[in-house]
Amino acid sequence: MSRRRLKIVLSYDGTKFLGWQIQRTGRTVQGVLEESLDKMHKHPVKVVAAGRTDSGVHSTGQVCHFDTDLDIQESNFSNAINSFLPNDIFVRKSCYVNTDFHARFSARKRVYKYYLVDYSGYNVFNRFYCTPVRNLSGLDLLNGCAQKIVGVHDFTTFTSVRDQSETRVREVYSAVFLREREFTVFRIEGNAFLWKMVRSIVGSILKYAPADDSGEELSRILFSRDRTLAGTTAPAKGLFFHRVYY
Repeated sequence: MSRRRLKIVLSYDGTKFLGWQIQRTGRTVQGVLEESLDKMHKHPVKVVAAGRTDSGVHSTGQVCHFDTDLDIQESNFSNAINSFLPNDIFVRKSCYVNTDFHARFSARKRVYKYYLVDYSGYNVFNRFYCTPVRNLSGLDLLNGCAQKIVGVHDFTTFTSVRDQSETRVREVYSAVFLREREFTVFRIEGNAFLWKMVRSIVGSILKYAPADDSGEELSRILFSRDRTLAGTTAPAKGLFFHRVYY
C-alpha cells in the first residue's frame, strides 16, 4: 500500500496534559495522538506539529502532519481518528497534502491568543481557560505597550533562560488587545515564537501598562535583552495556540 501525507487541524484542552511533546513520563498531546494512530494503523506513526505547547496550554488550531498507508477518504479521516481519541482532543479537519508539506517548516505565520478577565467577570466555569487580573488596565494602556513589540526584534527579554534556540530574533506581525465577551484577549501573530515568549510578554505588559501609557518602558526592557526586567510569566491556562497560516 502506498503512503500519503495527511494534514490535520487539532484542538485540545491542555489542562490535563504536560504539553505537546512526548516526555519520559506523563500524559502529552503528541503521546496520546500517536498512541491512537498506532492503534488505527497497527504500527507506529510519527506526528509532526506546527509548534510545541507547554503544560496546561490549549489549542484551537494546532496543525500536524503524518504519513499513512490507510485507504480512508480524507474528509472521513478526522472522524476515524476521533473515534480513538479521548474527549479532550479533537481533530477538526483532515486533508491529504503533497509529501513536501511540513507542519512546522512550511508554516508562514502562527497566531496565539491569551485570555484575561477582570475579577468582576470571573466565574468557576472559565477558571481553566483564562487568567483573572485585579484592576485590569484598559485597552488603550495595554495596546500602548503591545505595539512596541511589533517588528523584528531580539526577544531574549521575553523568553526562558532554558530556551535552546540558535537565535532569539523573531518577527511579530501584529500584537493587539481586544474584547471578546467578558474577556480581554491578547492576540499576537508572528513567524515563530520562543519558549514561554507569549506568556512572558503578557506578564510584562500587565506589569508595565498601568504606569506606561506610551509603552516606552516596555520598549526599553525589550531592547535591554535582560530577562530579569520582565514581568512574571503569565499562567499557562490562559494561552491558546489559535491558528497557523501556510
